[in-house]
Amino acid sequence: MIKQKTISIIGAGNIGTSIASGLAKSENFKTGDITLTRRRLNLLEPFEEQGFRITSDNTEALANSDIVIVAVEPQQLDEVLSEITPDLDPDRHILLSVVTGVHSKHIVKKTGNKVPVVRVMPNTAIAIRESMTCISSTDKNGAAVKAAEAIFNTVGETMVILEEQMTAATALCACGIAFFLRSIRAASQGGIEIGFHSTESNFMAAQTAKGAASLLLSLGNHPESEVDRVTTPRGCTISGLNQMEHNGFSSAMIKGILVSAEKAAKLYEEEG
Repeated sequence: MIKQKTISIIGAGNIGTSIASGLAKSENFKTGDITLTRRRLNLLEPFEEQGFRITSDNTEALANSDIVIVAVEPQQLDEVLSEITPDLDPDRHILLSVVTGVHSKHIVKKTGNKVPVVRVMPNTAIAIRESMTCISSTDKNGAAVKAAEAIFNTVGETMVILEEQMTAATALCACGIAFFLRSIRAASQGGIEIGFHSTESNFMAAQTAKGAASLLLSLGNHPESEVDRVTTPRGCTISGLNQMEHNGFSSAMIKGILVSAEKAAKLYEEEG
């Protein structure tokens, strides 16, 4: 059950506005109960037209919210925490961070351990309520984690993981959505080369990818068991798969995830 109904999103860029859109579409939150902040306020005007509150004043946002979602870039985090910490209310606020590469212990230290802190890593599919959101926290009683789960379960699926796994989750889920999008684009380009118009090929590739993912989520099978169902001796499917593997398809995906994880682990350090 979601008790906290008012939310502020500090630093409403791409991921912040995606979160806002998804929460509003879930119908568990009213747009008027979600405050978005950004320095360049004109970029939030379309959201104001939809009924969201907008402001460039983070202090004002905190005054109108129970849940505070910090979605700024790593290099902006310390400045923002210094700004909002005096107005954090331990009897009211829960702080959720979607900032890449920053351990919750750092945020707890910067805020003087005033409020519960939870790290949350969604992806941009949250805008259509299909996010894979990973959650971790140093909160010992778990109430803040349960609140985060309740909120983000309305916009996709959640998984509570160890804090040490959050960088890996960033690479697999947050960066990963771009990897899967790129693979769909590649399939679409292949479709064009074999005779389909781009709009047709893009739709066919996207729906095929959706079907593949739905098979795994619905049946709980390993991907290779489903691959085995569509590969036959000397068939066209196995021929295509083997050609992709000869050119490093799986290896490229694995290496991409590893590199993204390594980069995510260093972002705050580099920016700081």
